[in-house]
Amino acid sequence: MDNFIQALEKCVADKNWYGALFIVLTLPDICGKIEYPSKCSTQRYKDWFERYLEPHYTKQVGSPAMGMVHKFLSGSDCYAIRCALLHEGTDEIGEQRAQESLDRFHFTEPPQSGCIHFNKSGKALQLQVDKFASEMIQAIRSWLSEISCDNQKQERLSKLMKVYKEVRL
Repeated sequence: MDNFIQALEKCVADKNWYGALFIVLTLPDICGKIEYPSKCSTQRYKDWFERYLEPHYTKQVGSPAMGMVHKFLSGSDCYAIRCALLHEGTDEIGEQRAQESLDRFHFTEPPQSGCIHFNKSGKALQLQVDKFASEMIQAIRSWLSEISCDNQKQERLSKLMKVYKEVRL
């Protein structure tokens, strides 16, 4: 998993925003397969996201007395953007079966100063690529720590693809 995290960090450092998005949106697939190997890909993606990232994207809106909690990004909508990007090259998810409450994503580069992250307008969510990647890495590291003593999951982790420096057949 470290190789995938390092690749994502390198994409962010190199400002390779499209490479970063392709990696960041596929990582819950990989983690979900390790965590829930018997579930279908859609369900394991959503379940992993909901457990490890959705709490970060669920915020108190208004005063605490009002008790209004808003989910900015669900596992279903994240899976929908993954499908839209990987299979269609688009940020529109209104036609995706997995789509829950959003219709579109707007991914932004980091601005010169400040932050453009977590903005929602209607059914569109704006996310800053580097922040989204950082949040995903943090969730994965937390998950890796949680499963560190699970031998079955560690075995599945050990079978992840590697790129070798020399030919090995």
